[in-house]
Formats: sequence, structure tokens, C-alpha cells
Amino acid sequence: MTPFKAPVDDILFCLREVAGADRLPDWDAEMAEGILEHFAGFAEGVIAPLDEPGDAQGCALQDGRVTMPDGSKPAFDQLAEGGWQGLTAPEDFGGMGQNALLAAGVSEIFSGANHAMQMVCNLVPGAISTLMKFGTEAQKQYWIPRLAAGETLSTMCLTEPGAGSDLSRIRTKATREGDQWRIEGEKIFISGGDQDMSEDILHLVLARTGAPEDGIKGLSLFLCASDINGARNAVTVTRIEEKLGLHASPTCQLAFDRAQAELIGEEGAGLLAMFTMMNHARLDVSLQGVAHASRAHQIAAAYAAERKQGRKPDGTEAMLADHPDVRRMLDEQRSLALGARAMTYLTFVELALGENRALVDFLTPICKVFCTEAGIRSADLGIQVLGGYGYLTEYRVSQTWRDARITSIYEGANGIHAVAIATRGLRSADGPEAFATLVTELAGGDASCLDLLSHWQEARAGMVEAALEKSHDFMALTAELLFQAVWCRLAVTGEAELIRLAKSVARRPLPVRLPLLA
Repeated sequence: MTPFKAPVDDILFCLREVAGADRLPDWDAEMAEGILEHFAGFAEGVIAPLDEPGDAQGCALQDGRVTMPDGSKPAFDQLAEGGWQGLTAPEDFGGMGQNALLAAGVSEIFSGANHAMQMVCNLVPGAISTLMKFGTEAQKQYWIPRLAAGETLSTMCLTEPGAGSDLSRIRTKATREGDQWRIEGEKIFISGGDQDMSEDILHLVLARTGAPEDGIKGLSLFLCASDINGARNAVTVTRIEEKLGLHASPTCQLAFDRAQAELIGEEGAGLLAMFTMMNHARLDVSLQGVAHASRAHQIAAAYAAERKQGRKPDGTEAMLADHPDVRRMLDEQRSLALGARAMTYLTFVELALGENRALVDFLTPICKVFCTEAGIRSADLGIQVLGGYGYLTEYRVSQTWRDARITSIYEGANGIHAVAIATRGLRSADGPEAFATLVTELAGGDASCLDLLSHWQEARAGMVEAALEKSHDFMALTAELLFQAVWCRLAVTGEAELIRLAKSVARRPLPVRLPLLA
């Protein structure tokens, strides 16, 4: 197995050269490097070694409680003691008060080292943001310090049987009882729905307070603690799902049997409050895709550099990496990882600047789709590079593929994000116009990229009719345009490897035929 090596240099490079992190008034590049290097050492030494054995052991449900794989609890204790759970929590609530951009870098490293554990831990920043925006003072004072200290982990309880992406079909019901609320219903696919790492769990539950015919307008958001005054709340794990990957992350079905809860935000405005967590989660999933693309390349490149295979034209012994087809696959992995990373951190910087929300809203689904598919593609290429050994578990690239596969499904299936871009995303000119301006700036006069932008503008005009039918192709074209544009910017740095890879990217076959109007 190739030991995990955190891509700190690549993260910092993308933040500096493409994302323009120095545009942020509070950005301290030297401090960012120090913090990322510090977490990288922890991830490489403590979290990553648990990834493969955790995948083999998985989680267990015993007497209604989830037991995590061996070593998870001590590793989480170290994570919490280091203050990492409270990285972005305000200092007044016991956190470090760092910005979301720095937290994104930490999250990518965490995902590359151990995606399963990251899944259980990394809903906390979104929960804290939701509490800061919608919580009462009492809710903030009680929950944020616990979340920041690692005493509490959080979940996001949306999905129900028969109500996956269609939240209007949610049937879990909340009933007022004095100053409290009682929740009845069932939620499925809840990451970290139970675990034995933290003292307790804060479930953020979307439940119906209005009539079923009210649709999403009848939904409210609730804080539902796993424990009330030292006793278990009426939240029960009915099963742990058996999954293709992420075996060390317990994906639970939860039953709420008149569980005690508190309303957060306004009644009937639950979806608005929940979107604070969902938007954070979607960009976080983009970074999971980046992490898998990077990790798959790391494994494949190391193997190809050491595996003897045939001979060179001059008769000397060749390594696998000397063969053109293998180099082609390694180059595609590398370009996907670095380009997807640049796209995502650029979006994070725009989000932090807060100057163009329409652009951020347009970029977020593009990143979610492209980066998750890049992770899956890179893992698949890694298996191919290693050949028969890639199909075995020994080198772990097969686990990378299994873990990466879910990213294009959860936090909104990629097809849903494609529809969002093709419909809501194009209804307002602000997002698309800002996107076109961004691409023009990134392209820096590159004729090929600007020509692709012209085709995109033509396709955009043709989306007036049959938008749903064209949504997949339009998203593919839009994401490819952004990918090509960031590689134009990467090539400007003048590094020989990046110039070579940029030329390779420019030769990529387009994912759709042009013109995209028929």
C-alpha cells in the first residue's frame, strides 16, 4: 500500500495561483501553510493508517448502538484535543475562528486520508453555521461550544423512504408540546446516525409542521439531541446500511418515536435553514472528489514508477510509467485532480468574498458534478494503471473507487444539479454572465478556450426549449469549459509540467457534440 501523502503544496498552489486567496482581507498565507502542514502531519500519522483496516472491519450495531472500527475513538479524541472540530467556530464559543477557506484545505486532506471518518466528523462546521445564523442565543451558547470541543458530533436528517431528493414528500412529523416539540417518523441514509466517538449527537431534523399538501412550505428544522438529561432520547438506530464503500462510516436508519426536539429558525422555514448545511456539504463533497482523484493518482504514479514492464526502444529496461498509454492515464489523473481542486477553491474564495452570490450559486453545482466525476474517473484509471493489482485490494485503489462512487449520488444526485443549472441557473442573467466573465479572465486570451466559450454562449441561448432534456449535455459542456479555463490559468505559471499538462487538457475530446442546440 502506498502511504497517504497530503497534497499541501498543490492546495496552496491552487489557492495562490488560481483562486486568488490573497484577495481576502484576512488571508495569511504563511499561517495557512503552517496550519495545513500541521494537520497534514496528523492526518498522515493518525487518521490515514485507520482507513484500510476500518474499511475491512466496518461498523457494527450492538444492542441498538453503533460501534466504530478499532482505533476510531482514540483518533477522534486526538482530533478534538487538537481543536480541529472547532476550526471555524467563533472564538467566543471556544473555536479557533479561522476562515472557511482554510477549513476547506483541512477537509480535503481529511477526505484523502480517511473519507469514512471525515464523513462522520465534517457535518459539524455546517451545523455551527446553521446555529450561528438561525439559532437562539441559548441554542448557540449550549451547542456551539460542545460541537467545537468535539463533545458532540452532528447529523443532517433529511431523507426518508420514498422521499429522497423530493423533500416535499417528507412525512416525519413534529408536534408542539408546550415549549418543546415531539418528532415522529423515520429517516434513512443518515451518515454518523450513531457512533461511539463523541459523548452525544446533535441531529438536525427536517420535519413537517404543516399539512402534507403544504409541500416544502410546511417543513421546519429541529435540533434533536441524542441524549436528554443523561438519558437516551427516543431516537433509535433500526439498522446500518450495507454499502459498496465507506464501510467505516455508519449510514443509519433512524426511528424517531416522539423524540424531544427544539425548533431552530422560523416554523415553516426549515428548508431555508437546512440549506446552510446543504450548501456547505455540496462544496465539501466536491473536495471529496478532488481528494479521491489526487489519492488515486498518487497510488498509480508510485506503482508505475517502480513496476518494471518491457523495454524501451533503445533496449534498456522500462518502467510502467515509460509506456505512452500509461503516461496518458497518469496525465489525465493529474490534470483532473489539479484542475478540479482549482475550480473548487476558486468557488470557496468567491464565497468568502461575498461580492457575487449569483456566481457562487452557479459555480457550486458545477464543482459538485465535475469534481465528483473526476474522483471516480481517476480511481477507475488508477485501477487500469495497476492492472490486475488494481483489481485486488492490496494497493487500495479499489477502495478509492468504492469510496468515491457515492459522491456523485449524495448531496443531490449529479443529474439534479445539471437540471438546476439548466433551469434555475439560467433564468437569471447574473450567474451565467458572471460565469462567462470569470471564464474570460481565466482564459487570458487563449483562443481555444475562448472559442469554447463562444460555443457555450450559443448553447446557453438554445436552452430556452427542452431544457430538461438538454440539461446533462449542457452541464457537461459548462463544467468542461470551466476546467479548460482554470488550466489556462495554471499554464500561465510557466512551470514545464503544467504547460505540458495544459496542452494535454486542450486536446481533450469534448464531452458533447457541438453545437449543442439540436
